[in-house]
Amino acid sequence: MSKKYPVISVTGSSGAGTSTVKKAFEHILYREKVKAEIVEGDSYHRYDRVAMKEKMQQEEASGNPHFSHFGADANLFDRIGELFETYGRTGTGQKRYYVHNDEEAADLNKRLGCNVKSGEFTPWQDLESGTDILFYEGLHGLVEEAAPHVDLGIGVVPIVNLEWIQKIFRDNDARGYSEDVIVDTILRRMHDYVHHITPQFGRTDINFQRVPTVDTSNPFIARDIPTPDESMVVIRFADPAKFNVDFPYLLSMLHGSFMSRRNTIVVPGGKMGLAMEVILTPIIHDLLEKARTA
Repeated sequence: MSKKYPVISVTGSSGAGTSTVKKAFEHILYREKVKAEIVEGDSYHRYDRVAMKEKMQQEEASGNPHFSHFGADANLFDRIGELFETYGRTGTGQKRYYVHNDEEAADLNKRLGCNVKSGEFTPWQDLESGTDILFYEGLHGLVEEAAPHVDLGIGVVPIVNLEWIQKIFRDNDARGYSEDVIVDTILRRMHDYVHHITPQFGRTDINFQRVPTVDTSNPFIARDIPTPDESMVVIRFADPAKFNVDFPYLLSMLHGSFMSRRNTIVVPGGKMGLAMEVILTPIIHDLLEKARTA
């Protein structure tokens, strides 16, 4: 961990909603006039799209049906840890981009002067100099190799049935996958989910868990994703004293919220974005103040 170059890591599994936290951070950083280095977790997969499909087929043929994007063998955990440690110490490091689609490819090729296609990685490049903070968002921001170098760790963890519903709808609507393919993916990832994704939420400083207030007992027949207004968000602080969390203030700012445990506040689902900004703004401000005086 570093006071001079803070590292913030947001971790959550596929379809969990980490992009919601990213948007809240963008608002905070804009207001605070903070220059941030944004790092995407997909950039630290070990294989590009074509190579990953080939590797999965090889693993399955050799008797391993659990090889997935969630696991250690399919990712560069050591490079995530190296980036966090180097940035925290020096404000420098290296990153690359994973290209999700043709539109991203055109933009990155123009900006970076490279020639990559959808499903490929850009070359490794040095981080931009003069940034104030590093913000990681992805699957593995609090794996064992990375967690010791994180100044603020945040987990985004819908209950698992809701997570599956979100993934089924996203992969079907945005990517055109059939339900059978999506279910096969969920089953293949389950071993790595238990061993590599879930343990991270025991290393976070704050967890945001969305809990639906409608029946999600069978996610595979759900007709829609529960809306924010059909949910509550459970926000758990590992150590409230670490960031001087003022629970009476939070309760007064977030109408309809209540305390469920000494370190846990529950807010209406529609106020999740507001809750993130109210909670995280003073924490980020404090991290930056310490960085400026370090």
